[in-house]
Amino acid sequence: MIRVKVKSSTEYNENKWFIRNEAGRWPLLLKATTTHEIELQLIEPFRFDKDNYVEYGETDCYVQIEDVVRTEAFDDLFYYAGRDLGVTYTKKRTNVAVWAPIATKVNIILYQKWHDEDGEKRACFRDEKGVWRIELQGDWEGTWYLLEVYVNESWRKVVDPYATFLSVNGQKAMVGDLNKTAPTHWPTLNQLQAKNDVIIYELHIRDFTIGRLNGIKQKGQYLGMTETQTLDKNNLVTGIDYLERLGVTHVELLPVQEFGSVDESDRQNPSHYNWGYDTTHFFVPEGSYATDPYDGYSRIKELKSLIASLHEKQLRVIMDVVFNHVYIWEESPLERIVPGYFFRYTEEKELSNGTGVGNDFASERKMARKLIVDSVSYWLKEFRVDGFRFDLMGILDIETMKQVIDETKKSSKDIFVLGEGWDLPTSYPSERRAITDQARELKEIGFFQDKFRDGIKGSTFETIQPGFISGNVFSIDEIVSGVKGSIELFSHPIQAINYIEAHDNHTLWDKLKRIHPYEERSLLEKRHRLATSIVLLSQGIPFLHAGQEWFRTKHGIENSYNQPDWVNQFDWGQRAHFEKTVNYVRGLIKIRRFHPAFRLESYKLIKEHFHLLLVEADCIAYHLRNLGELDRWDDIIVIHNASLQSKRVLLPKDNDWYVVVDDQAASLIPLSKIGEDCVIVLPISTFVCVNYKTK
Repeated sequence: MIRVKVKSSTEYNENKWFIRNEAGRWPLLLKATTTHEIELQLIEPFRFDKDNYVEYGETDCYVQIEDVVRTEAFDDLFYYAGRDLGVTYTKKRTNVAVWAPIATKVNIILYQKWHDEDGEKRACFRDEKGVWRIELQGDWEGTWYLLEVYVNESWRKVVDPYATFLSVNGQKAMVGDLNKTAPTHWPTLNQLQAKNDVIIYELHIRDFTIGRLNGIKQKGQYLGMTETQTLDKNNLVTGIDYLERLGVTHVELLPVQEFGSVDESDRQNPSHYNWGYDTTHFFVPEGSYATDPYDGYSRIKELKSLIASLHEKQLRVIMDVVFNHVYIWEESPLERIVPGYFFRYTEEKELSNGTGVGNDFASERKMARKLIVDSVSYWLKEFRVDGFRFDLMGILDIETMKQVIDETKKSSKDIFVLGEGWDLPTSYPSERRAITDQARELKEIGFFQDKFRDGIKGSTFETIQPGFISGNVFSIDEIVSGVKGSIELFSHPIQAINYIEAHDNHTLWDKLKRIHPYEERSLLEKRHRLATSIVLLSQGIPFLHAGQEWFRTKHGIENSYNQPDWVNQFDWGQRAHFEKTVNYVRGLIKIRRFHPAFRLESYKLIKEHFHLLLVEADCIAYHLRNLGELDRWDDIIVIHNASLQSKRVLLPKDNDWYVVVDDQAASLIPLSKIGEDCVIVLPISTFVCVNYKTK
């Protein structure tokens, strides 16, 4: 259907309407008229590869291609399954392919230097499924290029959306040899016994390395996280050695895909800071963390070195990926090449904005889905990452996430995928999106547990509302559900991502300061330790925010995404001051890693071995019992006391009970033996005792 806008409702002769292009001229059928619009029906298939004009008598107008790109028919007609989009380089030839189905002409412009304004223009040819191609004979390594597409009667210069090498700020793409980017050695990772082994630690590369007194030389850069044997002024380990010592299994990096909110040419400016949730290119690392963002190779080599260095320490890497929106949609190469296709629209033809940042990525469209899956495949193969955290995953559709999982399995069964399953107001049905309510459709994906989080600490958004650790007597149901792995929501415990803070919103310390503005610091620390203990000892997957183990503060700033280093940096001095608490958290991590009872692999096992001993508004006690061959310990009792008073809890009789966690320490080696059939748990603390008489 073609719609023609007219100035008035003048009667039109239905036999005078035609469509023409360079291949010929055909009549159109007049189907409907309104005051300012006429609908015309095509007799012959529309030629997307030609510039088309509607004629009426001696008047004509260019046919703009708009809404049709969002139809299933368009998707079916132009879906391209090949894996060769972008550049395929060899020393003998370079092939370039771009999906531009509504372009009628495409050129590639070649530049000797990234900053050249004038380049050599060569025409591409149109192949099947709207893919345009060119083969360049000879060795083109190091050549910079742009694409020039003719769409809807205008020329647009764009960066290749499948580019794998970029100039500073992504201004041009480069032909490069990926074989030259591999690290000296890719270490071999020990295989995970099960995905339940995962303990995630979320950090931002600049935050973690920028501090003045951390002993790291290459501050704010990928390579800063490759440095070993770094020490602070107290001779305590820092950097990557600290992560190894802490004992986590997976390091989740805040976005490292190229993003648009930091000027890479002025990246040392302390005011140029951003978390990076504004992707501009999906296949290239961010340049502001590179030693030389002008060099197309630097960022790739250095991110690979970072990943290899973490792998050397047996630390796996999860990428925080942003596929739910792009930085500035109007400037995105995707929008400029195929206007209207890659983003969702409402029924009123307005851009959908469930993300709250101006655009929602239309993952349900075949080539948008393909871009996501192709990107995941590329990062797995080329950078050997070990997992993905999908930002605002609830925007994306279920089928896309299923295909993501299928793609990860081709790489390794150990790849871990998690995401934010929030149900946001995007213009796509919730029952077809990857939200928490649909988690049973996505049995191999983890979902952040916001109800458990808020049950522990209080509402994230009502910042003075207390949770269990602050005396909220209405939170206990969420606590009971959460410590059992949120059994009512999921198919498997690995789907429950348990956490109390992340990069978003207030840190737990800052929230506690808002809830208890006049409380003594020692009491706030106890509440904080209790919360972290609950997360680390619950069934499911624990997730820690960098610095949570030493009461990290962002000085009361709730959304620090663009705040300077003094707000966001990992404060190694504070970490040294709270070394005792860091060791307490290390102890909890060791206990979790050495004892599978804290990470049972199925809800069947949880139902069989998890038994509640006590449930009060301010205290919960449970027994992991009759563990048999599952664990080195026969029985484990966990008590979380959020009361300001001590709690007396009766223990099962006829067992010898040994304390491994109290308010001061957490240890694999028993701290003491209990001589009675009850225990007194101190205020605002976690207590764990075990029996291992048969082991």
